[in-house]
Amino acid sequence: MFRSERNGKQRPSGREQQVIELVAQGLKNREVANAIGTTEHVVKNYLRAIYDKLGLWNRVELALWYEARRHETLAHA
Repeated sequence: MFRSERNGKQRPSGREQQVIELVAQGLKNREVANAIGTTEHVVKNYLRAIYDKLGLWNRVELALWYEARRHETLAHA
């Protein structure tokens, strides 16, 4: 899938936001699953949905996206 085919305009749900925060902290999928009380397979599904919603390709891009949004929020507070 090419980047232009990815959406990138939707907002993550509350649960997806929780997954994003944990991944941005450096947790592995299994650790994220344990933290939110689900399975590693479900976390992988969340990550696929998150990547599609945000137009990202991997957890490094996701962590960078999260940090950029966090700094924007702090700057506007």
